[in-house]
Amino acid sequence: MQWSTLLRSELNHVYDVTEGLVNLVQEDELSWKPATGGNWMMVRQLLHHIATSGGFVFKGFITGDWGIPEGVNPEEMTPEEMLPPAEKLPSVASLDEARQMLASDKALAFEMLDKVSEEDLQTRPAPAPWDSSDMSLGYRLLQMTAHINQHKGQLFYYLKLLGKPVNTTHLWGGK
Repeated sequence: MQWSTLLRSELNHVYDVTEGLVNLVQEDELSWKPATGGNWMMVRQLLHHIATSGGFVFKGFITGDWGIPEGVNPEEMTPEEMLPPAEKLPSVASLDEARQMLASDKALAFEMLDKVSEEDLQTRPAPAPWDSSDMSLGYRLLQMTAHINQHKGQLFYYLKLLGKPVNTTHLWGGK
């Protein structure tokens, strides 16, 4: 299987299933987060994170544009600057905003994937601002798709903890 075929399939699946989970959230649940433990995102922060984890990151790897301000060197950033604690993370204002952001992120991911060749996916090195290890672009993009999938699973468990009647079918998108 080619990288582009695999990535398109994985992206379609993860975005579609995530959209279904987002549709189970109610507006009054946006500020909810687990009551025990620490450094949990609120639902509104998790939705923002999910909706900026695909297209934006694909753009960074494919074009080199990470949106990092001029003069900022990621290698000189503190761990908290690179990955702030949950209370400092951005959030969505509403479910409509979350849905719009998720749709835009999906469109951007596919737009970026259209700009890269199969050969680049196979052979082009793709260091990340947070990890300079040697990985092919295709593998790195597959990891980022897995990142969305991981947070989709987090949203699923948030819904379970909120008492929603979700099951494995909701998590994996079975019919």
